[in-house]
Amino acid sequence: MQPPRFGQPAPKPGLWRRTPPALFTPVFGLFGLAAAWRRAADAFAAPPWPGELLFGAVTLLYLFLLVAYGAKVVRRPGVVVEDLRVLPGRAGLAAMSLGGMLMALGFIHLSPALAQTVLALAIGLHAILLVLVLRALLMGPAEARRVTPVWHLTFVGFIVSPLAAMPLGWTAWSQAAFWGSLAAAVAIWAVSLVQFLRQDVPAPLRPLLAIHLAPASLLGTVALLIGQAEIAQGFGLFAGLLLALLLLRARWVTAAGFSPLWGAFTFPLAAFAGLYQLLGAAGQGEAFRIIGGLALVAATLMIPVIAWKVVQMWGKGTLAAKTNAAQV
Repeated sequence: MQPPRFGQPAPKPGLWRRTPPALFTPVFGLFGLAAAWRRAADAFAAPPWPGELLFGAVTLLYLFLLVAYGAKVVRRPGVVVEDLRVLPGRAGLAAMSLGGMLMALGFIHLSPALAQTVLALAIGLHAILLVLVLRALLMGPAEARRVTPVWHLTFVGFIVSPLAAMPLGWTAWSQAAFWGSLAAAVAIWAVSLVQFLRQDVPAPLRPLLAIHLAPASLLGTVALLIGQAEIAQGFGLFAGLLLALLLLRARWVTAAGFSPLWGAFTFPLAAFAGLYQLLGAAGQGEAFRIIGGLALVAATLMIPVIAWKVVQMWGKGTLAAKTNAAQV
């Protein structure tokens, strides 16, 4: 016998009507971990199979989640705009398009043509999400325009694309993505610092602060790929400073306990490990290589655990409610 619902609408039948976009955030981190393991082949002469195996497994998970979220969008395309209204949804949808860019990196050795197609689709998807976010910010209330670390994912997100674009020969695009993303990242860092000095960050939102590490690491990586070694080394030092600050304040950052927002720890740590290994392999200093190896070990131990816990919350039916995912 069903309990009375007291006027609440009965749940609509059908699979994946409330798939939470927050699922894509740790999956983006898993893609980053696979890319970092590829860097280990150059930095430590590690065998290539761990990175390739991880790329394959994460690609299957990513495609499954695309189908699960796509089933929701097909029923009502406007649900994307609703998911973009909340921070976990905005971060998750950005991670969805950025994950596609890293998936293209995994396809390069198999089929450059397929990699180019996937990369172009991911860039196009991210551009659409960027327009939708801008529209929401302009038409929404003033308090919704407050700068948050999630802005990096939306407005600096194109910096992920050169990781696959440079091996594919998209040099002009990679240059444009680097300089445009650099300008956006600096603006967000500056405003975020002013806001941080003026008022405290609520405990549940503090894990999002880790996102500030991601653009520093990715800008350094892309700078090295496009031949800007001095800029890359500067970003390496800046990323190291940010990581040190996060580690020193780890108890403060994690004071609210585990939540789906812990997905924000995954991709910045993977990007940091990749940058430091790349700097070490490029002869920028042995310290970079050693720290990069230690970061890779930490990322390997931490990222899959966070991803598993988030997916587990989805399986238990609690993730959508905790992240305010829209329903169709």
